[in-house]
Amino acid sequence: MHDADSGIDQHLLIPAPDMERLHNCSHHAPHDFYGWHAVEGGSVIRTRQPGAELVEILIHNELRAATPVGDDVWVLALPDIYTPDYRLQITWPEAGTIVSADPYAFLPTLGNLDIHLVSEGRHERLWDVLGANVRSYETALGTVTGTAFAVWAPNAIGVAVVGEFCVWNASQYPMRSLGSSGVWELFIPDVGAGAAYKFAVQTKEGHRRDKADPMAKAAQCPPETASVVVDSRYEWCDGEWLRNRSSADLLNEPMSIYEVHLGSWKIGKGYRDLTTELVDYVAEQGFTHVELMPVSEHPFGGSWGYQVSGYYAPTARWGSPDELRALIDEFHNRGIGVIVDWVPAHFPKDDWALARFDGPALYEHADWRRGEQKEWGTYVFDFGRNEVRNFLVANALYWIEEFHIDGLRVDAVASMLYLDYSREEGEWTPNQYGGRENLDAVQFLQEMNATVHRTHPGVLTIAEESTSWQGVTAPTEQGGLGFSLKWNMGWMNDTLEYFKLDPIHREHHHNEITFSMIYAYSEKYVLPFSHDEVVHGKGSLWGRMPGDDWNKAAGLRALYGYMFSHPGKNLLFMGQEFGQTGEWDEAHSVDWSNLEGWGHEYHEGIQKLVRDIHQVYRSSPALYSQDHTYEGFQWVKGDDAANNILAYLRWGADDSALLAVVNLSGSSQESYPLGTPRAGEWELVLNTDAAEYQGAGNDLPAVVSTDASGWDGFEHKLTLHVPANSVQWYRHRRNS
Repeated sequence: MHDADSGIDQHLLIPAPDMERLHNCSHHAPHDFYGWHAVEGGSVIRTRQPGAELVEILIHNELRAATPVGDDVWVLALPDIYTPDYRLQITWPEAGTIVSADPYAFLPTLGNLDIHLVSEGRHERLWDVLGANVRSYETALGTVTGTAFAVWAPNAIGVAVVGEFCVWNASQYPMRSLGSSGVWELFIPDVGAGAAYKFAVQTKEGHRRDKADPMAKAAQCPPETASVVVDSRYEWCDGEWLRNRSSADLLNEPMSIYEVHLGSWKIGKGYRDLTTELVDYVAEQGFTHVELMPVSEHPFGGSWGYQVSGYYAPTARWGSPDELRALIDEFHNRGIGVIVDWVPAHFPKDDWALARFDGPALYEHADWRRGEQKEWGTYVFDFGRNEVRNFLVANALYWIEEFHIDGLRVDAVASMLYLDYSREEGEWTPNQYGGRENLDAVQFLQEMNATVHRTHPGVLTIAEESTSWQGVTAPTEQGGLGFSLKWNMGWMNDTLEYFKLDPIHREHHHNEITFSMIYAYSEKYVLPFSHDEVVHGKGSLWGRMPGDDWNKAAGLRALYGYMFSHPGKNLLFMGQEFGQTGEWDEAHSVDWSNLEGWGHEYHEGIQKLVRDIHQVYRSSPALYSQDHTYEGFQWVKGDDAANNILAYLRWGADDSALLAVVNLSGSSQESYPLGTPRAGEWELVLNTDAAEYQGAGNDLPAVVSTDASGWDGFEHKLTLHVPANSVQWYRHRRNS
């Protein structure tokens, strides 16, 4: 039989039911009909080209005209059973004639091993096979370059690639389903870097939902929501840094982290500007690391990046992915490590992103009692699902391998660990043992940490975990979560509560400033004064210090002198290094004006102190080489509540010693006795009260010596002048 209008045999046409499904983006196997196929008596090539004036096919060095058969499908019948490579030559009303390879002439871009690993949740380079990847293939008619698109959507009845290259027409590029894997795939020639696209997902309920690519490596700048094809050509220059990192003992090295929100360090500056300005500043101030608040794409700027829509896409707000690579590269070239905040706990409900991706719950847990975080209005990942765990673990590896980051600070870990986190009775379900622990999340965190540390020695994972969960930094083989470090939220809260008190009241709260040493070695800690402490009405650290401006400046200087001598690594949020007076607002730059005009000398003094603290800190193994062991700390005076004085020794792994004397009262002590286990000379290496920092400038001796009278059970004694509201560090001279 023949088609009455075209004269084409019926067996060469696409059956009507399949044609309808293809047209409605609800077919699982478009490659069964489009492209070349052997048929009785020869073969046939079919292609769908909506709006084309003419479709010709170049085959055997000859152009042959295809016949339109309805619904924009063109057919060419061939007497040959085997057809070699061919090209489509399409004439459009306005665009003219275009020659292209046929998307439906290519084998699947995922192999059997890829499909197996995806299904098992063990594909450690998931971004190479899912998402949009520019590829080239050698064919008989030459090289074909295009983009391989693939997406996991197991509940969909059809998926198509849509974009500006097909006028967002969902019937132009339907994808094929790769068996039971839930993966849909299509290679489209001539689509390359810069192309905007989405996946048109047809749900079982009959709805079409145009979704951003979960694995997109770039996205349009918000408020636009399409994904963007990228093909990085960046050439890294940090090989020596990476080699040194892999063999470094980072937990016993100096670590001072500068936390930065890139968009508001200086408003209007992008990755390219920051490559010079921010890198220079961090290096000048002496920080060892920078921590970037989440740089993954996010729809709402006011979330600061903590509600992520594109886990594999650096936000386009500040530049291209390769410009971010250049920023990280330059940090490495200046000897500065880069930590990135990572948010695997939850994601926003925007309809065009991950939420209900292919109809029902997919990335999120299906039970709202586990799948929603009402406090934040977000969905919670289904950590028990293989493919979801794979998506997140591979994402951690992606940032390490593709952007050379040196650490992941994992946000909101407590919300992942507890099933009843921020939930009322009846809003959560216990685990299989009746407990409140989210065992799936525990397994995920252990897998992520173990995988990162196995594949990338020297890369840090840092938990922002606010509870007393045991073993956050214990190795996974010992049942711990496996993080390298944990934020010490208890120390931060107790310290700030104490420092905001007027010194006259502090003697009644002495236990708040000494309590941290009770648990200082229960985990490996970072001491954080983060962005969370200077937003939502909390004001600035400057504003929390009691008294007038002189006393506020003195209080901040003492706070930093105490912080950097306390066991643990250190973190300051941008602006704190000079005592920013205002609360942080992501819509405005850091208050650089504090360094100008009236009162600028106080802020310049704090800024200089932080620079000098870093210089002494980084040259003093006693302050960092035994942060996580009892051998690194010894009380000298911890019980003088009446005078608000603390004194303690920090011991280095090289047996060096540094004495920190902390006077948090409003009164100076001109002849204060302190015992010490070591005789000889102690050199003053830091004084937060020095005139160069806008302190009182008391004339303290550069070197003090012990006498043999002993004190407080120690064999030797020092007698010191201890100025009010200040900290002094004394380094022991070994050969004295």
